[in-house]
Amino acid sequence: MNKYILSVLVENHAGVLSKVTALFSRRGFNIHSLAVGVTCDESVSRITIEVNGDESVVEQVSKQLNKLVDVIKIKTLRDSDSVRRGLVLVKVRTNSKNRSEIIQLTDIFRANIVDVSQTTITAELTGHDNKIEAFLDIMEPFGIEEIVRTGMVALERGANTLKIDK
Repeated sequence: MNKYILSVLVENHAGVLSKVTALFSRRGFNIHSLAVGVTCDESVSRITIEVNGDESVVEQVSKQLNKLVDVIKIKTLRDSDSVRRGLVLVKVRTNSKNRSEIIQLTDIFRANIVDVSQTTITAELTGHDNKIEAFLDIMEPFGIEEIVRTGMVALERGANTLKIDK
């Protein structure tokens, strides 16, 4: 199964996200990740949805989304034509013996240490899913206490934009 990113521009008002996620639920499609935010135009939000499936699933979901009144525009973003980023905060157990190793590994991944205590280090990392997964794999042997992740956000590369036709 492949991962697809749908970039969906919607009217920015209450209930829109609920309608979009309900559509996925009714059709039995699983959302791998979800991120929502206001665009440059405050009356419009961008919903970035990462779904697992094949092209027919993505095509079917796109057609169903287009039927929703609040949906303005949809685009499927290909990995090669887009910039994708997610964010993870990871709280790792630490002690005096392994603290410097954890800090070194955090530096290698260009993560930021955002909190330190006697027994834990919390690191913040942004990047593609592959980078985040690799970082989590490296931190696992130290003992991960907690993880929180955002949904993937994405934009098309270069001058290509998903704009509202006026």
